[in-house]
Amino acid sequence: MSKSSWALTARAQEILRTRLLRFPGPALLAGIALAAGAANAQDYPNRPIRLIIPYGTGGITDITARIVAPRIADNLGQQVVVENRPGGAAIPGFDLVAKARPDGYIAVLATTALAANPILFRKLPYDAEKDFAPVSLVATAPTVLAVHPSIPAHSVKELIALAKSKPGAMNYGSAGNGSDNHLTAEVFKNATGIDVLHIPYKGGGAVMTDLVGGQVAFVFATIPTAHPYITGGRLRALGVSSLKRNAALPGVPTLAESGLPGFNVNAWLGILVPAGTPANVIDRLRAATVTALQRPEVSERLMSMGLEPVGSTPAQLATHLKTEMTRWARLAREVKFEAVD
Repeated sequence: MSKSSWALTARAQEILRTRLLRFPGPALLAGIALAAGAANAQDYPNRPIRLIIPYGTGGITDITARIVAPRIADNLGQQVVVENRPGGAAIPGFDLVAKARPDGYIAVLATTALAANPILFRKLPYDAEKDFAPVSLVATAPTVLAVHPSIPAHSVKELIALAKSKPGAMNYGSAGNGSDNHLTAEVFKNATGIDVLHIPYKGGGAVMTDLVGGQVAFVFATIPTAHPYITGGRLRALGVSSLKRNAALPGVPTLAESGLPGFNVNAWLGILVPAGTPANVIDRLRAATVTALQRPEVSERLMSMGLEPVGSTPAQLATHLKTEMTRWARLAREVKFEAVD
């Protein structure tokens, strides 16, 4: 901000204060607040920014945040603190940001759960479209159907046959109700007619620990969290959920190739802030995020794990969120997700 612009803003505030002393009223109070807010926005950021992760450590959201956040911080000149708020199907984490002060010092790295929770829960403490302001779509990624090596299935067809031979006996894990793992698995159940038990965890890291330990039979894991276990031989990959094979697992067929034509479910990650956050603050965050994603060390690392870096405008993320909400609402009618209070 130029010295002349700052002087004008300061002078405007002084005039408003003087007039307030003589003629106090709501309009003048609002004027002072507006002028002060504009000045604060121009100074943004002048302290650390909290990036809320509505899941535990070790999952795709946490991993992505810890790769991207330091580079966003470099671009903003302020620290971006990654803060995990796991549990409750990501609802507490989303609600924390929805009700926070809209000053640009708190944001959430949201997932598909933000779009899908309205079909899974009859009551939510926030409105996914009205209570958040989009900043940028960060990345998209398919999930991979991974099984513990003890499961006697080496293909998608063999897993389906095994599940059908023992209805209700096999289980699958997820990062929680409404997570990408949960939603993809439910679409898979509907498409194949299998009867398996859902075990929700408080994050991607926790469910992967139990999958590797053999406590759950399979997980539709996001590729970044499953990749090291698959390449290390501790898990077996049967298929990826996208229409195209993933570069990080080129030898793994798609579910569409494996007898489920048209199967296509992808995870996504996007940064949002509380509704009402000043537009110029959102633009600073967007620019810092897009620039971070364009850095080779960031984009190459994300792609090596199976993520596709994006970096979008706020309007593009808003459209994406709306499209996802419509899509999951349609799928809910087909899959018949059971909503809970």
